[in-house]
Amino acid sequence: MTHFRSKRLSRPGHGKVVAAVLGLVAALSLGAIGDAHAAPPSRAVPAADRWTDRPHGFASLAGGTSGGAGGKVVTVTDQAALAKYAAAEEPYVIRVKGAVEMDPFGTEIPVASDKTIIGVSDTAEIVHGGFTLDPGTHNVIIRNLTIRDTAIEGNWDCKDTDYDGIRLDTAHHVWIDHIRFSRICDGQLDIRKDSEYVTVSYNRFTNNNKTFGIGWTPNVKTQITVDHNWFTGTKQRNPSADNCAYAHLYNNYLSSQLSDGDPVWTYGNWSRGRTKMVIENSFYDGVQHPYQADATAELVQRGSILRNTTGRHDAWGTTFDPREFYAYRLDPAAAVPALVKRFSGPQKRIGGPAVLNVPADYPTVQSAVDAVPDGNDTPVTIAVAPGTYREKVYIPASKPHLLLRGTGRERSDTVIVFDTPAEYGGSTGSATVRIAANDVTARNLTFSNDFDEAAHELKGEQALAMKTTGDRIVFEDTAFLGNQDTLMTDSPKLTTLSRVYVRDSYIEGDVDFVYGRATTVIERSVIRALSRGSDTNNGYITAASTWKGNPYGFLITKSKIVSDAPAGTFHLGRPWHPGGEPDAIAQVLIRDTQLPAAVKSSPWTDMSGFSWKDARFTEYRNHGAGAGVTADRPQMSDATARTHTVAHYLKGTDDWAPYARHH
Repeated sequence: MTHFRSKRLSRPGHGKVVAAVLGLVAALSLGAIGDAHAAPPSRAVPAADRWTDRPHGFASLAGGTSGGAGGKVVTVTDQAALAKYAAAEEPYVIRVKGAVEMDPFGTEIPVASDKTIIGVSDTAEIVHGGFTLDPGTHNVIIRNLTIRDTAIEGNWDCKDTDYDGIRLDTAHHVWIDHIRFSRICDGQLDIRKDSEYVTVSYNRFTNNNKTFGIGWTPNVKTQITVDHNWFTGTKQRNPSADNCAYAHLYNNYLSSQLSDGDPVWTYGNWSRGRTKMVIENSFYDGVQHPYQADATAELVQRGSILRNTTGRHDAWGTTFDPREFYAYRLDPAAAVPALVKRFSGPQKRIGGPAVLNVPADYPTVQSAVDAVPDGNDTPVTIAVAPGTYREKVYIPASKPHLLLRGTGRERSDTVIVFDTPAEYGGSTGSATVRIAANDVTARNLTFSNDFDEAAHELKGEQALAMKTTGDRIVFEDTAFLGNQDTLMTDSPKLTTLSRVYVRDSYIEGDVDFVYGRATTVIERSVIRALSRGSDTNNGYITAASTWKGNPYGFLITKSKIVSDAPAGTFHLGRPWHPGGEPDAIAQVLIRDTQLPAAVKSSPWTDMSGFSWKDARFTEYRNHGAGAGVTADRPQMSDATARTHTVAHYLKGTDDWAPYARHH
């Protein structure tokens, strides 16, 4: 038999992706400002975006820091769950939702290697406690949290109550990002005991004495990047860097320093011991001793702005060139206060729907699905990079709220494909992708079953590209490739209603290639009826098995059916009664759709002893060479058509309206 195949398809009239570009804040009108030595112009380099989930600076070197990427994603709301997953041996992405209050007061939760701890939106808090990374811990990301209130009234130096916000002891590859620290006793952030490859970015340090210390050994090992942080209402260690091999501080904002008249221990940045420190394009406003260095240390400063500052501003030695280690974006010093006020600390857009990247973090689509916890109640995006993924994927009912999204320019760039026929696993077992969960969306992807029925003579040639049984399933800008039984939209049982919305998509096949009992809307899509090489019967587009109590089965609307089959050789559909089920009474409406010459003049036909005339088959206002009105082509009335729209089919009892984002 001859088969017309089209395995790489462009979507018709695909929209342009508009990239949002963050402009720099205009230089502030600051009057007479003391500018330190001008920094060289920033090189045009690929810059780390302010919202990226990948670290920059030293934490990106020597293998990089990925945190819990590749592990399961969990959402926690209490101390016990947070402590359990933070201490686990395996990788985890731990999403913190709401305020978690530590008990007893001052508890520091140990964090094991290969963890990401990230606040959901800007409301996640750790109250009366913090985190500790013990020796040997590595590959940890802590982001988008408020850590607050372990300070004790009257205990300013915190000598007997060492409650740090985050403490690292001989840890490596750590990224601390978009945290707000407030009222911590003792250090808000302590990077201690030769910890290495650390980046501290976009944090807000507020209301503290000993704020941010680095070092505490005679060894010169630590490499650290400190950028775009805001220190306000703090006294000392902003930061203090002791015996660091490399300390790169840039685009930080120090303002409204908390001063108690201490002439020495109220200061900004301090390069201590044998530290090599580079400061670039920072902004100091109302700071005593903005930057200083021990005689044994080195400090190079360029491009910063000093306003209302007093005391030391040391600079000597040659230190190092950070660009020999990594590329980075250097913002103008004058823009730093506005930038840092806006972007430092927890952000609403960070820690939103979790994004699992395939294959960057998860080698297969199925492994990313497996990482979603059972009972998931928050949106999770599985972002699939361009490529061909030869695998079978199953999304069980226990993993709802998923978005499966191809990241290529075209849906044909990202293909999930397998080649199982029903002969080797039954109809369900043949499906390349199965979706049993509710609230799943797939976008910008191709699903294919490339079993070659022309090359095999089997009893079971059905070969599904996709089978759904969940409710509220959306396919946008997707393609379904196959021959017999390409796309099955079903429900868990006959009387259970499930809904599927297919838009701006492509479906191809020959026999019963759109079928099942789910209420299914196919809108603004292309349906290709493939020729099987026959001069009389090349196949059937639909095979609905709608429950008789459901008024809405299949609606194909504002679409285009195309075919290479000879004229008058294709059926619009036939009624499927699975297992002879008498209450499966097909309902199909094809309206406002272009039909090709391949459609038969009597386009509906019987199936397995059941007459098409007992089914609910109708057309309404179709056009094209294959359209027509005859005794064998029931037409829906205008009055009835008004209650058979996309909205009516999908409304259900919960007013589901996935089409609203387009209409």
